[in-house]
Amino acid sequence: MLESWRNWRDARRVKKMGYTQAQWESAVSDWPVMARYQGAQREALMNLSFRFLARKSIAPGGDFVINDAMCLKVATMACVPILNLGLNWYDGWYTVILYEGAFIPNRPHRTGDGVVHARGPVLSGEAWHQGPVILSWEAVTQAGGASNVVIHEMSHKLDMRHQGANGAPPLHQGMSPRQWHDTLSQAYEELQQDYQQHRPMPVDAYALTGPGEFFAVCSEAFFEAPQALQHDWPDLYRLLARFYRQGEEAG
Repeated sequence: MLESWRNWRDARRVKKMGYTQAQWESAVSDWPVMARYQGAQREALMNLSFRFLARKSIAPGGDFVINDAMCLKVATMACVPILNLGLNWYDGWYTVILYEGAFIPNRPHRTGDGVVHARGPVLSGEAWHQGPVILSWEAVTQAGGASNVVIHEMSHKLDMRHQGANGAPPLHQGMSPRQWHDTLSQAYEELQQDYQQHRPMPVDAYALTGPGEFFAVCSEAFFEAPQALQHDWPDLYRLLARFYRQGEEAG
């Protein structure tokens, strides 16, 4: 009953917003990932993106002026990871804050040497537990290669649904937590060795910041550069395909 009511409410809000397919297509036309979503999948992604905007507000950070095209693009990037999971995976938070460029969190920050600074480092994205997602529009427009700040932060939101952003999101029935831990840990160790030996790395070294960041960076690669990830870490690729229910090994 509750789900039916939420869907009815979403439909009313989407109708009131008045977004069109032509607007959506124009907003996402320069994102290469969209080429993989055609036919019924593409229509489902569009509708899910509209529903995302019915449930979440996208607010400007500072004096930045945002428009419908920006909102549609951010919403679509946010919905790609949950296309086959459902919008309810983003329950518990309500706002995306969009800055023009990188931003500095106005709160104390402890560095690795134990020193507490009055303000945090410069960021292009941030996800708060039960709070907003904060993004740099400049970073959003630079998505590509194996990088996507929206997918990165949204994967943190998925991760946070189970004991915080620790690289262990809630798994579907039939998925083994042990296999998840062992597969990600092995890939993490291989990345550390590549970094220490100055070898080319499958994903950005920022993934070595911790398990949560490793999951987020690998999620970026899964959607932005799936063939490369599948080639470098086939076991990890298969596991992420099962989790996101997308890709060649989804099931």
